[in-house]
Amino acid sequence: MSQIVFQPEPAQATFRPLCVDLDGTLVKSDTLVDSLLALLRKHPMLALALPGKLLRGKAAFKAFVTESITLDVESLPYNRKLLHFLKEQHSLGRPLYLATGADVVLARRVAAHLGIFSGVLGSDGATNLTGNKKLDGLRTHLGSAAFDYVGNATPDLPLLAQATEAMVANPSLGLRGKLRTRGIKPVREFHERRNPLVSLVRAMRPHQWAKNLLMFLPTLLAHNFTLPALLTALLAFVCFSLTASATYIVNDLFDLETDRHHHSKRTRPFASGDLSPLWGAVLSAVFLLIAFLGARRLPLVFYGWLAFYLVVTLVYSLYLKKIPLLDVLTLSGLYTLRLLAGGAASGVHISHWLGGFSIFLFFSLAIVKRFAELENLRVKGALPKNGRGYLVDDLEQLRSFGTASAFSAVVIFSIYISNNDVSKLYRHPTLLWMILPFMLLWLCRVWLLASRGKLHEDPVVFALTDVMSLLIGAAIACIVLLAL
Repeated sequence: MSQIVFQPEPAQATFRPLCVDLDGTLVKSDTLVDSLLALLRKHPMLALALPGKLLRGKAAFKAFVTESITLDVESLPYNRKLLHFLKEQHSLGRPLYLATGADVVLARRVAAHLGIFSGVLGSDGATNLTGNKKLDGLRTHLGSAAFDYVGNATPDLPLLAQATEAMVANPSLGLRGKLRTRGIKPVREFHERRNPLVSLVRAMRPHQWAKNLLMFLPTLLAHNFTLPALLTALLAFVCFSLTASATYIVNDLFDLETDRHHHSKRTRPFASGDLSPLWGAVLSAVFLLIAFLGARRLPLVFYGWLAFYLVVTLVYSLYLKKIPLLDVLTLSGLYTLRLLAGGAASGVHISHWLGGFSIFLFFSLAIVKRFAELENLRVKGALPKNGRGYLVDDLEQLRSFGTASAFSAVVIFSIYISNNDVSKLYRHPTLLWMILPFMLLWLCRVWLLASRGKLHEDPVVFALTDVMSLLIGAAIACIVLLAL
């Protein structure tokens, strides 16, 4: 049976009780889905027991998940507008009740954290407290007294229909339609969600697609500027970009709790509750389907590289990113993998010079990302909470690893342009030496800014938004064109 815990109400409380739903209402996300994702990440073997628990009923399933994982209720994406209103009502002495279909143990933890609720009503392992069952539970504990209710979805309809004042928070389209049909007009609406299309685009991280421009490099270095060759490289670019977006979504879903503790990542669509994780899973599957269908029009070896990229990125998201140094080695390897896949799509052989250059260059950029994260924490006097395994004390060692790798890339490039093969591709190969100072300038500037705590944590975003970086890129492009 559902349970309720009461606290003494102030003598001056003469307001109608205000009952508030939790999932999608007080919290923009679904705590059951959040708990499931945390369970799968921290205790993946327990996933084997989930189907059997679900067969025992949804209430028992919720109780099992709540017992198996301790969700961090402090970092949940609360609807700040609704929470501000509730705190105002609480200060006036109004009795507030958290009435939710979530497991009562989790609901009590949320209530204890906020400290504004007079009572808590939730599923207890036997009764799934939603819809009419929640209404019956409220009637059992409140009697025939009038009450107000705040909900967000169709299961809240019976309570909104019986409430003296109906209120909604981020209401679903289905609830809106049924409220209109019944002639119920909410007296208050608490909207706090970004446009879903904007959230979708942010979840896809299109700015990260810039990494996949490496797919064009083998074709361009071979000086094959024909339309068919460029269209082939474009298709390879699209396939890798959609696959990358799918893996970014999966990564964000498994990193919900970690991202919610991060000063900037907590605004990501899934961590902030602006986009449902269920939608994320569907979108990820759709992107992968489109990518692999498109890859069928390219050579089979490219299909293999794409599949390998998917496997490595998923393993990285789940495990490798938690292992110091192995994480950055994997990231640098993924950059080189893009070159190999681009070469496979266009039928161009990747030289050992290009492979070596890319490994050292991207190893340096991967390390500078970790360095920037730690430097920002050091300045704030905070400790790492992202589970990467790095310590603030590692800063100097990471700096030496990263700068040494950056200069190694420049050395490999200088040896490459001295090679006789280069003279066969360029009419004025000597001009390519002018690229070296620009490379040194950009790499040294990146590390200097990182050491000062002024570098964006993602060097790709930095390169795309920094005016100096764009000017350096334009200068290098002009030098290459003059050398042709």
